[in-house]
This record gives sequence, C-alpha cells and structure tokens, in this order.
Amino acid sequence: MTAEILSVGTELLLGNIVNTDARDLAVALSGLGIDVHWQSVVGDNPARLRRALAVAAERAELIVTTGGLGPTCDDLTKQTVMDFFGLPMVRDARAEADLRAFFAGREMPENNLRQCDLPVGCTPFYNSCGTAPGCGVRTPDGHVLVLLPGPPKELNAMLLLSALPWLRQFSGAVIVSHDLMCFGMGESAIETRLRDRMNALQNPTLAPYAKEGEVRLRVTVKAATTAEAEALMAPVIAEVRETLGDIVYGMDVPSIEAVVLERLRALGKTFAAAESCTGGLLAQRVTAIPGASEAFAGGVTVYTNPVKAWLGVDPETLDRCGAVSAEVAEQLAVRVREKLGADYGLGITGLAGPGTDGVHEVGTVYVALATPDKTEVRPLALGARSDRSRVRALAVNHALDLLRRELEKNEQ
Repeated sequence: MTAEILSVGTELLLGNIVNTDARDLAVALSGLGIDVHWQSVVGDNPARLRRALAVAAERAELIVTTGGLGPTCDDLTKQTVMDFFGLPMVRDARAEADLRAFFAGREMPENNLRQCDLPVGCTPFYNSCGTAPGCGVRTPDGHVLVLLPGPPKELNAMLLLSALPWLRQFSGAVIVSHDLMCFGMGESAIETRLRDRMNALQNPTLAPYAKEGEVRLRVTVKAATTAEAEALMAPVIAEVRETLGDIVYGMDVPSIEAVVLERLRALGKTFAAAESCTGGLLAQRVTAIPGASEAFAGGVTVYTNPVKAWLGVDPETLDRCGAVSAEVAEQLAVRVREKLGADYGLGITGLAGPGTDGVHEVGTVYVALATPDKTEVRPLALGARSDRSRVRALAVNHALDLLRRELEKNEQ
C-alpha cells in the first residue's frame, strides 16, 4: 500500500513548529510495510487543502492527515476531507461523553462539540491525551483515510493505541532497516567502494547518508515477516562489514561515544581526557550518556599553556614545539591518564579557528592515545575552510575513534 502524509497547519509552513508528526508517522508506517511515497504540508485553508487532497488521491492509496481536528474556526481538516470524499458525518456518542467528562465542573464552549462529528461507518480513535478524536475509514472509491490530531503527544498516543492496530489489516508485509555507522572515510569514498553493489540491490536496498563527520549506511528490506527481513539483510550487512573493515564502528548505535563507553564497561576499563581546542566537548558528549561514570574517570580542559604545564606537560616541550604539536598531544594523554588513574588517556590540542597562530592552518589538530604500554598520535588536517564547531566535533570523533580501535584490539 502506498501512502501520503498530509500535514495541515499554517504554523508548519511558517516554520513556527517543526513537523515531527510526519517523521513519527513515516517511521510507524514503514514498520507496517506501508510505503510512504510522499509527504505534503498545507496551511489552514480549505481550498488549498482540497487541491492537496486531489493530488494525494491520484497517487496514494492511504492518506494520513495530521492537524486541524480541534474546535476553532481554523480546524477545518475533517470537514474538508469528508466533503472532498463525499462522506457524511454523525455525532459520536462516546466522543461527546468523553468531551463532557473532560469539561466536568467547567463551562464548555459549544464549538467543542464539532470535534465529536465523525464520518459514518468509520472506526473512531478516541483521544487519551486531548479532546479531538481521530478516525480511520474507507471511502467509496477505495481510498483509506486516517485522520490524526496535530499535537505530537496526542498523535503518538493515538497512533500507538488505535491507528496502527487498525492499519494492520491493510499490511501484508514489514519494512525493516539497520544502520551501519562509519567513521574514517568520507561518503564519496564509501559510495565508490559500494557503488556496484548498491546499484544491483533492489530488496534489500543500501544507501549512504552523510552526517557531521560520519556516514550512515542504511540497509532496508520489505518482507512478509521480520525474521524473513533479517535473513535477507544479513548477507548484505556482512558484505558491507567485510568491504569497509574497521571504519564500521557499530550497527543501530546512537553515537561513537556510546560505543566506546559500552566497550570500556564490558572490559572493566576507564579513560580520562585532556582537551585544549575542544574545550571540554568530549567530556560533555560522554557525560550526556547515563552511566558514563563507570568508564569515564574525568576530563581536564587545558586551554592555556599554564594549565597544560600544571597537568604535567613539559614547559620546555611547550616552548620548543608549541601547544599545537604532536609532542604536546602525547604528553597530555600520558599525564591525564596518570593523574586521574585511568587505563587510557586521550589528549587533544589544535587550532579550531577562526583566527590563526601564524604557524598552523585552521583545522590543524593532534589527538593522542596513551595506554599503559604505548602512545599513539593522529595528526589531522581538518580543513582551513572548516568552521570552529566542525573542527571541534571532528577532533572529538577522531579521539574517540583512536580509543575505539584500541579497545577492539583488546576484544580480539
């Protein structure tokens, strides 16, 4: 079944509200094996809504609307949709009873009752978080309509409790996806390696999506059951892992820092960080994850040379090599590991910009890893045209990637 999501609300067009409803609906519908081929947004205008419905009816079997079910004069979705498809409406007794109970002890404006008018023969979706019910109904010409409220809390509750169970009767399949997260190779380089395979695949499909300094490879398949979908995807996932090697840092994981913390906890190890140009960004990202204290011993922001010297960096090295150097990054990693009693230490120093130090280009960064037995430094040229936030984010990613790769060696 092909579907179109039609979001109604002038506030969406003006950018006053981000349309999270369409995202949540697309995820939920794909889980039922329903192909969402189009998403549209239209303002609170009956004429424009009718034109949008005419387009949707031409190209989709299922039309899901969000918004415009409330009591005010601009809530015209239900009336417009039912007029367009020629469906009469009738007052729903339970919806009215629920509404009057909601207003118990208070005066209820009579315009609220229009929310209780639903199309004849529909399946009502009663609202557990608000006042406006939604519904699902088949039209005489064979279309399937689902009307849902706009507020995300109401929509998601109604979707889970009512709309998805009702829609399962129209689904004979599931759509399942897995995300392979990659760091260490750009999107174009990954696409070059996998291009022939991606072009040959039809079901499953394989597609790259660039993130900030990372690439997400999404494997998607449509099948009769989840088990069948997993079986179809398994060889594709294995092939991608074999082709790309250790740049794949996880599947269906939220971030590289989450992977690092999970592996540290599994090994019973800890790490500490000394950050110069990233100014504590690594520590911020790590400590945003619940339970980070089990593996993160702590961090030090060594933004100036006196603080670097306080941590234990040799002043002579600072004078001879400068703060932006492999030698200083290495000493930061060694000293923070020793000072905080961690198993691993990370050191980051560099030039995030926008100004230069007269010696290095913006984007020159050194990240270092110290273990009980060795140290490793990764020099980075993150681009003179990169902005400050990008340099800092990529520097953190590279530092975490150094630690991730070391942990993977210990797991083998």
